[in-house]
Amino acid sequence: MDEWVIWLLLGIAFAVGEMATTGFFLAPFAGGAFVAALLAAIGITGGGAIAGFAIVTLILFLFVRPIARRHLSTPAEIRTGTAALVGQDALVLERIANDEGVGCVRIGGEVWTARAWDDDVVIEAGEKVQVMEIRGATALVTE
Repeated sequence: MDEWVIWLLLGIAFAVGEMATTGFFLAPFAGGAFVAALLAAIGITGGGAIAGFAIVTLILFLFVRPIARRHLSTPAEIRTGTAALVGQDALVLERIANDEGVGCVRIGGEVWTARAWDDDVVIEAGEKVQVMEIRGATALVTE
């Protein structure tokens, strides 16, 4: 079997292993093996292919792996729209009573229709509440 085929199979094995583990540990080895396969295919065999494998693997470990690891640890997407309001504090502007169908709050400078999270609770004007959910144009809040 030609040397380039061996390097290619080794690179595929590393790539499949990386897909199974997703820790970005085997990917630099896969990249190095693919470069070694390319070098072997153009006639640079033996020590040259091994040197190419080692150099590319080292470069990927030193420069690309830290970037990839940072991307793996980034926070979840930034919430926008009404999803960004969930968990925010609000000020009750009008008494909230679900059975009467009344109530409004100010959330971040905007006035929203509001209902209590718990149907039996009545929340008086001036109290601070927390937004639990947004349903349509109505904020569900709790004390």
